[in-house]
Amino acid sequence: MTFRKVNIIILVLAVVFFLLVLHHNFLGLSSLLRNEVSDSGIVGLQPIDFIPNAPHDAVDGRQEEVPVVIAASEDRLGGTIAAINSIQHNTRSNVIFYIVTLNHTADHLRSWLSSSILKSIRYKIVNFDTKLLEGKVKEEPDQGESVKPLTFARFYLPILVPSAKKAIYMDDDVIVQGDIFALYNTPLKPGHAAAFSEDCDSASTKVVIRGAGNQYNYIGYLDYKKERIRKLSMKASTCSFNPGVFVANLTEWKRQNITNQLEKWMKLNAEEGLYSRTLAGSITTPPLLIVFYQQHSTIDPMWNVRHLGSSAGKRYSPQFVKAAKLLHWNGHFKPWGRTASYTDVWEKWYIPDPTGKFSLIRRHTEISNTK
Repeated sequence: MTFRKVNIIILVLAVVFFLLVLHHNFLGLSSLLRNEVSDSGIVGLQPIDFIPNAPHDAVDGRQEEVPVVIAASEDRLGGTIAAINSIQHNTRSNVIFYIVTLNHTADHLRSWLSSSILKSIRYKIVNFDTKLLEGKVKEEPDQGESVKPLTFARFYLPILVPSAKKAIYMDDDVIVQGDIFALYNTPLKPGHAAAFSEDCDSASTKVVIRGAGNQYNYIGYLDYKKERIRKLSMKASTCSFNPGVFVANLTEWKRQNITNQLEKWMKLNAEEGLYSRTLAGSITTPPLLIVFYQQHSTIDPMWNVRHLGSSAGKRYSPQFVKAAKLLHWNGHFKPWGRTASYTDVWEKWYIPDPTGKFSLIRRHTEISNTK
């Protein structure tokens, strides 16, 4: 009888222990689902942290999530902050920011976000491992500037935003003046994985950059003397597009293995030098031009009013700049620098760095001159 009681007690304890383990696992799973934190499964693109909850009055809960991917490099962090602030202020949509950065910048970014009016935004910080670029990019000593790894983040969108069917990518040198949900709703044609703003559109006139040749068609980006380029049978006069702002159909992107295609051309360029030697823009543009040749949709040109970072930006009237949905300071002159156009419009959205590490160059210069 005593032996049977012992067995019963052991059995009861085993059942209780099993229920406790089951309950613990259930709570862990519920927490994971609630916070929506997902491991990318790819070495080099790992989430660092995630802030899932924004005030209920800040967003329209009836709308679907709008994923916005933006890079955050240490020397341009003020640009990222201003862009995010402008997006958040001009929409009631359910925006979630995927901020791609390098490990050494994450703490700085986090402290800036948490101590400003942006502390209520929904965001995920994702570390970009530069090892992803090994064998795909080579330094060009005669180019003057070193390769900026984060410019390639746009190639890996399905990994950065694994659960989304659609996403927006934008550079850090932009200000959004319209409702980002309108850009997100850009219709993409069947079979198209992305929509860009073409360089021949009405809002951004054809611009010839000194010493760089025609930066509005394919011959301005690709070396047509190379046989591999000629074999593609792409017309050199084809209008190029700007990849600093685009909408991506991630389902189609994955179906067509766009990331693998882009990496293929990165490797080939590293081996054979396929890009134009007079290229003035980002080296991320040529592989995108190849992969999306006559296979992309277009966004409203007012959602990428560019060249504000070059002398061409001075041609725009204040009325036109005010009407633009998105302003883009692509070019050598950034709005946190000294000589860009319409810096007052950008500075409206800039939030000073609480750590003091980042400061506006022109303001710093002005203070120095008054001493």
